[in-house]
Amino acid sequence: NSPSNQLYSLGVTGMNIHIRGNNLDINDSLETYTRKKLARIDRYLPNIAEVWVELSKEHIKRGGDQAVAQITIRHQRGAILRAEERVGGDVTVAINQALDKLYRRIERFKGKRDRKGAERFSATLDELSSAETIPADEYVELEAEPEFQPDIIRRKQVTVTAMNEDEAIEQMELLGHTFFIFYNQSANCMNVVYKRGAGGYGVLNPVLE
Repeated sequence: NSPSNQLYSLGVTGMNIHIRGNNLDINDSLETYTRKKLARIDRYLPNIAEVWVELSKEHIKRGGDQAVAQITIRHQRGAILRAEERVGGDVTVAINQALDKLYRRIERFKGKRDRKGAERFSATLDELSSAETIPADEYVELEAEPEFQPDIIRRKQVTVTAMNEDEAIEQMELLGHTFFIFYNQSANCMNVVYKRGAGGYGVLNPVLE
């Protein structure tokens, strides 16, 4: 495989771990390191179906490269937990920092049990009883994320226009927004174009699972 796009699938304690490299060579040492870091994650959150790890190298505008690590967990009930980190150093640093964030997401998933109608996005009592507590030495303690109640405070009807991706980007910029919903006339479906934090734009193409 080319260093620009490598994929490894690893089975660890019943969950599937997929590692993909974009513009980055996933050698044996990096594969082993990543596998070791993730080997215990299903002890802290039972019933994980799959883990996807995307490791990449990106060139930044101000010069130089940065390592990017994105870790995504898909739970058996459909919930998705994701964390991403960008660093100017080694990709293993990005992996560690992304995992730190992911542990925070796991603790939130395990702690949220009062959101009626969103039960599949919180842990069950059986999962909580079988899950191990994440040891303090497993990750660097980060500043706590503020707790909030995700109350919907506004609903807005959006008029959608058929256009191509370039037109959608221009319209988004004219509105001063960071995302824009449009009907993609070439793909015959609804899309969302958005500004990426690392620069450039992205397009979301919704697919019903």
